[in-house]
Amino acid sequence: LPGWTCRDDCKYECMWLTVRLYVQGGHRVPQFHGKWPFSRFLFFQEPASAFASFLNGLASFVMLLRYKAAVPPASPMYPTCVAFAWVSLNAWFWSTVFHTRDTSVTEKLDYFCASAVVLHSVYLCCVRTLGLQRPALISIFRAFLLLFLACHISYLTLVRFDYGYNMAANAAIGLLNLAWWLRWCLRNRPRLPHVWKCAAVVLLLQALALLELLDFPPLFWVLDAHALWHIGTIPLNVLFYSFLVDDSLYLLKANSDLFKAD
Repeated sequence: LPGWTCRDDCKYECMWLTVRLYVQGGHRVPQFHGKWPFSRFLFFQEPASAFASFLNGLASFVMLLRYKAAVPPASPMYPTCVAFAWVSLNAWFWSTVFHTRDTSVTEKLDYFCASAVVLHSVYLCCVRTLGLQRPALISIFRAFLLLFLACHISYLTLVRFDYGYNMAANAAIGLLNLAWWLRWCLRNRPRLPHVWKCAAVVLLLQALALLELLDFPPLFWVLDAHALWHIGTIPLNVLFYSFLVDDSLYLLKANSDLFKAD
C-alpha cells in the first residue's frame, strides 16, 4: 500500500547494517541523504512524526467542526477561517503521508502544502487586521500571495529543489506573520481579552521552530527534533482555533450592535 519496493527495503536494511558498524566502531551515527536513520514501524518510515502529523490533522478537523458549530456563517471572518482550516488539514494530511513514506513526490507535497499554510496565516492576519473594511485591498493581497506561492512552487519544481531557499522563505514569511499578529494583539489587548491566545500561539510556534535547528540522532531511533516540533504544535492548533471562535463571535456581536445602532 505505501509503495515499499524490494529495492527500497534493501536500502533500509543496508542503512541499519551501516549504522551498526559505525556504532560498534565508536563513530558518530551517520545521516543518509541528509536524514537520520529511523526505525520503521510496520510501513511507517518515521513513526513518531507520522503519528504527530496525524494528531495535528485530527485536532484541526475537530476544531473545524467546533468552529462551524459555534460560529454562524454570518460572521465576517467565517469563510476565511474555514478556508484556513481546510488548507491546514490538507497540509497535515500530506505531512502524515510524507513521514509514512518519503519519496520525491510526497516530499514536495509536504513542503508545498506547508508553505501554503504559512501564507494563508498571513492572509488570515491581513483580513482580520486590515481587510474587513477594505475588500479591494484584500483582493490585491490575495492575488499577490497566490502569485508568490506559484512562483515558489515553480522554482522548486522546475529549476532546483533548494532546501536552504525553502527554509529561508518560510522563515521570513513566518517572522512577518509573527510581527503582524503580535502588533495587532498588543494594540487590541485592552478591548479584546481573547487576543492572548493568538499572541501565545505565534510566540510558542516560533519557540518550537527552534527545535528545527537542533540536530541529534533520534531517541530510541524514533523521536527526533522534527517529531518533537510536530508534537508541540498539537495543543497550539487547539488554542488557535479557540481564538478564532472567540474572535469570530466578537465580530458577529460587534456587527449586530452596529446594525442596531444604525
